[in-house]
Amino acid sequence: MEQQFLLYKQKFKALADEKRLEILHILCTDGTSCVCDLQPKIGMTQSKLSYHLKIMLDADLISRTEKGTWSYYAINEDTINHLLSEELCCLFRPDGNSSGCCC
Repeated sequence: MEQQFLLYKQKFKALADEKRLEILHILCTDGTSCVCDLQPKIGMTQSKLSYHLKIMLDADLISRTEKGTWSYYAINEDTINHLLSEELCCLFRPDGNSSGCCC
């Protein structure tokens, strides 16, 4: 259970930043994007943007595909769907009140 908590901690920590949420929203609405596409929309330097992207990559919230010298980022749908699913609720529902839960 402790390992599971650590995984969720990393993901929620990555989500607990307004700029990272904004980046995720842009990737969700615009689709796969490179840093040069994200930079003017976010309004931050390449180094700061790369820092935020690294945190989201480490938390498995986004994926990176390299094409030549360019890196393209996209939402990791499996991770996002898992976080938005009822599976997480099982960790926090009181005993006996888990109807419809995955447990």
